[in-house]
Amino acid sequence: MRLLEARLRERRLEIDSELGGLAQTLHDVREARGAESVDDEHDPEGPTLSSEWSRIHGVHGELAASSEAVDAALDRITAGNYSVCERCGLPIGFARLEARPEATLCIICARAAER
Repeated sequence: MRLLEARLRERRLEIDSELGGLAQTLHDVREARGAESVDDEHDPEGPTLSSEWSRIHGVHGELAASSEAVDAALDRITAGNYSVCERCGLPIGFARLEARPEATLCIICARAAER
């Protein structure tokens, strides 16, 4: 269990770092979009600032969701109900938790939820 908790804490630090970098990038794109002299909609050299904003904003949202999932897993460790399937109440297998330490469903329930 300590190995998985360490992995979750490590992942939390990685996410924080990535979110920090994306926040700066979003700020830079926002600044560039606000510049009156920027006419990137007609620039054949690359993506527009609007499309770049959308892409970065989407990645930021995904990282924020991952951050919440990691925090919730750490909270379950503290509460003593980590590795228990939220749906059926049976243990979540170690192999699944090793692959996805933030998992809330056992493999059987996760497969059923995908259908």
